[in-house]
Amino acid sequence: MKVAVVGLGAVGGLIAARLARSGHEVSALARGETLARVRRDGLQVESARGSFSVALAASDDAATLGPQELVVIAVKAPALPVVAASIGPLLTPTTVLLPAMNGVPWWFLPAALPEQAPLASVDPGGRLLARLPLGRVLGCVVHLAASSPAPGRVRHNIGERLIVGEPAGGKSARVDAVCAALASAGFQAEASADVRGDVWYKLWGNMTINPVSALTGALTDAILDDSLVREFVLRCMAEAAEIGARIGCPIAQSGADRLDLTRELGGFRTSMLQDADAGRTIELDALVTAVHEIARRVGIAAPNVGALLGLTRLMARGRGLYGS
Repeated sequence: MKVAVVGLGAVGGLIAARLARSGHEVSALARGETLARVRRDGLQVESARGSFSVALAASDDAATLGPQELVVIAVKAPALPVVAASIGPLLTPTTVLLPAMNGVPWWFLPAALPEQAPLASVDPGGRLLARLPLGRVLGCVVHLAASSPAPGRVRHNIGERLIVGEPAGGKSARVDAVCAALASAGFQAEASADVRGDVWYKLWGNMTINPVSALTGALTDAILDDSLVREFVLRCMAEAAEIGARIGCPIAQSGADRLDLTRELGGFRTSMLQDADAGRTIELDALVTAVHEIARRVGIAAPNVGALLGLTRLMARGRGLYGS
């Protein structure tokens, strides 16, 4: 498969490197020091399975890469508007877009409630949906942990699972084709008949711990071992579960059981805490603002989610980590 990966950070870099190593024709859209390092040294991957590097055709200009069969978008949500405006030369009428991103994506509400306007929190004015239309998109949920310790380097820590599905649900040949390509690269690629439900389930698990960690600087084990904070997190999760049920994404698991699974992983720094510590814009809108906006649209009171949003937003604005 001819694949372009947009963003060679932790997840995008891992997907690009493994697809290239398994024989797919892979190129990448990157910039700055990452682009320079990949051009000079190749893309380097470290993991428990061993280290390797691959040479990639990489550019900061999509026109030099040309049309693709699959475009994997692996950037943080705040960077997506710039990406959407720049990837036109990669697209044909049949190109598949696979956003490997956290949180509520721009396609999520239009797929569920097409009569509703796109979410202002993740797609103000519907500009993303205009450039990256629903018919091109496959949903993707990433269940693996990786990091990028330096530009052009990826460290794969744990997990192999990538869930792929049609935004409207059901099966399709293009889902099967993308899953086959990912499986050939060693990922546990799973075709889902309800990828919206999979998106909401992952969001339900990380929309609370991420911002709480950014607010406090605490690792996940310390957060969950504090009884007062744990109860607050559970109240937020209960509200998010109620919202999910209203939009066709019910969750059967209890919040307590989900937090127990997280606690078993020990203490780690969430992605939002890493971004905050590095002075990078945090993904607050995709993880929390969108949940609060959906709650208001469907008429559900979510005071705990609102408190989490307000506190994190205030902190982030004060530190220059969140726009106005």
